[in-house]
Amino acid sequence: MEKYDVKFKKKFGQNFLKDTYIVKKIVDVAQIECNSLVIEVGPGGAIMTRELAKVADNVLAYEIDEDLKDELSKRVGDFNNIFLIFQDFLKSDLCSDVAKFNYDNLYFVSNVPYYVTTPIILKLINSGLRFKKIVMMVQKEVGDRFSSPYGCREYGSISVLLQYFFDVRREFFVSRNEFVPVPNVDSVVISFSEKQEKLDVCDIEFFQKIVRDSFKYKRKNIKNNLKDYDLDIILNVLSKYGYDLSVRAEELDVKVFVDIANNLFQH
Repeated sequence: MEKYDVKFKKKFGQNFLKDTYIVKKIVDVAQIECNSLVIEVGPGGAIMTRELAKVADNVLAYEIDEDLKDELSKRVGDFNNIFLIFQDFLKSDLCSDVAKFNYDNLYFVSNVPYYVTTPIILKLINSGLRFKKIVMMVQKEVGDRFSSPYGCREYGSISVLLQYFFDVRREFFVSRNEFVPVPNVDSVVISFSEKQEKLDVCDIEFFQKIVRDSFKYKRKNIKNNLKDYDLDIILNVLSKYGYDLSVRAEELDVKVFVDIANNLFQH
């Protein structure tokens, strides 16, 4: 079991893994190949950073808490392929940082701070970088939302966006007791593998906006949520799939949102 001589900060969502067995399982899920660069956010006590450095060519780790500088530097001192950036990942110039490395395969593997899970995944999606695989430990309820199929209560705008870009897989459950300090929630490990064949979208930003607007009010139907768009065009698309304007967003598959966005964008 890993021991940490640090003062944990709640504002940064610091809950460190204590068992290397769990960490090795997470790294195994990533299936890191040769000539690889792995990005990690929130290395904390470096328990996963070190395991990643054993199988990856280089690890680029972002840590927001500068008070961890001495502890982290000490913990990764035996590795020459770990590069620490003490900065808020969400404010980083990710593409510029990654451009400093030569690699064939790019990965993101992290026990992310739970309060910024969705902003982190959206930053990865919108970076334009091609990730071979993304592996994240997230709060169980968030993991359920990420991997939920359409027709389920947990299905939301983030489910649609992730499932457009990736094959999403719920890997395994992690008890809250595997962390120090013990958080109030259990966790799951989710993997995102790059889709080999994505549906064609006319404009990705417009598609994302349509998806967000469709789920704006969870209890309202498409007619109400998309009332500012051309409802005749939307109805024409929905009719192809056997729906009408009274349908709710959570009942629609990813391909329906793509079709709606493309038809609206072209008119």
